[in-house]
Amino acid sequence: MINAMKTTAVYPGTFDPITLGHIDLVKRAAKMFDRIIVAVANNPEKNTLFSLSERIDLVKQVFANIKNIEIKSFDGLLTEFARKQNCNIVLRGLRVVSDFDYELQMASMNRKLIPELETIFLTPEDNYIYVASSLVRTIAKEHGDLSHFVPPVIEQALKEKLKKI
Repeated sequence: MINAMKTTAVYPGTFDPITLGHIDLVKRAAKMFDRIIVAVANNPEKNTLFSLSERIDLVKQVFANIKNIEIKSFDGLLTEFARKQNCNIVLRGLRVVSDFDYELQMASMNRKLIPELETIFLTPEDNYIYVASSLVRTIAKEHGDLSHFVPPVIEQALKEKLKKI
């Protein structure tokens, strides 16, 4: 195992819903850092299926048994959230090459706002490369098999949520 720096990393996202790809990244990062903050974004511009409180609750359920993972919400700039958390590492996932353009732009902008804020990119396990929350929502709406994309607690929450719509 690589002996990485021991510090706090923040993993931001909407997590609507959290997928096995997200979970894979967080679990691997939890082995590299003292503390991982999964930062659930409150972004009113995104039309989320789950409310912020529902997303926080689901993410907490997923990581309940891992001691060095904290779940928090944030709105506004990630850089300000990271500053308030005394965090100088942002963790981001890269699935495909097209993700890189956007993520590089965000990392550069964040570093411009806070020069000591570094972004570390991780790629998911090969079997999660194609998993995206938007695709999971589409499959759920069409009553498809979600077992390869989300844990059972998330699959159940999706089914319950879509019954109400």
